Amino acid sequence: MTDNITIVLVDDHSVVRQGIHAFLETQADLVIVGEASTGEEALDLVTELAPDVVIMDLSMPGMGGIEAIRQIKKLSPHSQVVVLTSFQEDEYIFPTLKAGALSYVMKDIQARDLADTIRKANRSESILHPRVAARVVQELRGERKRTPNAFADLSEREMEVLRLIALGNTNAAIAQKLSISEQTVKGHVSNILGKLHTADRTQAAVFAWQQGVIQRERSS
Repeated sequence: MTDNITIVLVDDHSVVRQGIHAFLETQADLVIVGEASTGEEALDLVTELAPDVVIMDLSMPGMGGIEAIRQIKKLSPHSQVVVLTSFQEDEYIFPTLKAGALSYVMKDIQARDLADTIRKANRSESILHPRVAARVVQELRGERKRTPNAFADLSEREMEVLRLIALGNTNAAIAQKLSISEQTVKGHVSNILGKLHTADRTQAAVFAWQQGVIQRERSS
């Protein structure tokens, strides 16, 4: 008989948590040891409980799921993260996987399939939704082809935001310099990370410097 798999469930919608909890309670080997509605709460629980698996939503108030995943993997490297979301866009998929998520499934997943995904995550086996897996494969096949034009998909405004990020500006500072709201800046940053397939703003900044964005911007 195998040991129980401990789980922390993170979603800002209580109805979603209740539904998942109700089903997982019927699975003898799956035990929810904690629930969180924000990324910050999730970090506290992971620090305290070091669960085997974290089921993570991506869109939450405060700290988003991607940043929470990154921090969780630092706090508890053995904890595997299963992302349970409704987002299939590149700006979520690639940063999420780079942040350390093992599996990426949709919220329309069948309950038994979710339980199987959790068990596989505990064995370090990844499960990706078919459309997500297809995007990953497409990206791997086209990665070399797109490298010379890595910034081609960025809008003029996104390039401006990227330059300011690379120069060390915070979201608040960028908002002030561009006369836009911080929320708008956050949206641009999210788009930039997705289009560049970087996990965080630091990686995006480093990549911008490596590719000569600052020099090009200064000389233009």
